[in-house]
Amino acid sequence: MLRIAAIVFARTWFLLLFAVLPLSPQTPGPQPLTLPLQCPQGDCPLLRGAPQTTGMRSGFVRLKPGETVGWHTTGQNEESLVILRGQGEALIEGQPKRAFTAPGFAYVPPATRHNIANTGRDLLEYVYVVAPAKTP
Repeated sequence: MLRIAAIVFARTWFLLLFAVLPLSPQTPGPQPLTLPLQCPQGDCPLLRGAPQTTGMRSGFVRLKPGETVGWHTTGQNEESLVILRGQGEALIEGQPKRAFTAPGFAYVPPATRHNIANTGRDLLEYVYVVAPAKTP
């Protein structure tokens, strides 16, 4: 009986020990990162989700005069744009156009169909950040 109690005690401590120790992940978690804002194409991803972040995505966009990114939605994610250069419009389905100029900021709520257009004579450059939105 004493031997059974000792085995149960040893197993319990063994399980508790391994239950509280963190398991080493197979992929490293998010790490600090710096990147140059150089983009030979029109849309260059910066952050691509896991393992770089826990849910955020980001990119650098360069639009020529008259170009748009095209109508899209970010699903249940919210999006912010930091306007670095140029001028344009945020086109939000069912709402009036929202003009912006650099330096500027635009916010698009979750589940919102939208488009970004360059309405100026020069390049429009911005960084977008898309992140999971909390449900109210």
